[in-house]
Amino acid sequence: MTLEEFYGPSLPALQTAEEHILNLIASSPYAQETEEGLQSVLYCRSRLKSPESMTKKLQKKGFPVTVESALTNVHDAVGVRAVCAFTDDVYALYAWLLQQPSLTVTEVKDYIAFPKSNGYRSLHLILKIDEGPGTGVTAELQIRTIATDCWAALEHQIKYKREVSHAELMEDELKRCADEIASVDLSMQTLRDIIRSDVDVDVMA
Repeated sequence: MTLEEFYGPSLPALQTAEEHILNLIASSPYAQETEEGLQSVLYCRSRLKSPESMTKKLQKKGFPVTVESALTNVHDAVGVRAVCAFTDDVYALYAWLLQQPSLTVTEVKDYIAFPKSNGYRSLHLILKIDEGPGTGVTAELQIRTIATDCWAALEHQIKYKREVSHAELMEDELKRCADEIASVDLSMQTLRDIIRSDVDVDVMA
């Protein structure tokens, strides 16, 4: 089944909402290069949830498999991922989004402060478009560091639709890798903070 067949007349609104969120993030100060050539938001990716994936989610939650049910009971038909350089950038973009009049953050799941059992760390937001293109549509925005994005992509490829042997060992190794990546994120954040502190001292001197 195609997106057009499943979402029907609602598809243009979903596509417009997807574009609106991408354009909004691209217009943020965190997506622009500084004079030093630095950039907080490195890239964004987006997708509309496939009919197959949406059907499975509705069935799992016990909802009717209809487009009306999908857009009422599930909030990630539109999915956007913003990948940042450092952990502080994740929260800076989040704080900026809270100030934008065209949308409301209706739900927050902070898997950075409270990681999932497998070690996954990311900030998940449910956004509701309040004005402009895609008004009324909800979307999920995931904001994570590039290190975590790399881990998540590899974890997906390793486990995607597979029954793996030694599953417990696999989970332990993935958790260990996730924890090591979080440690690297922290170290890199510390190094950037030190460099910024040195620059501030030089400017004040």
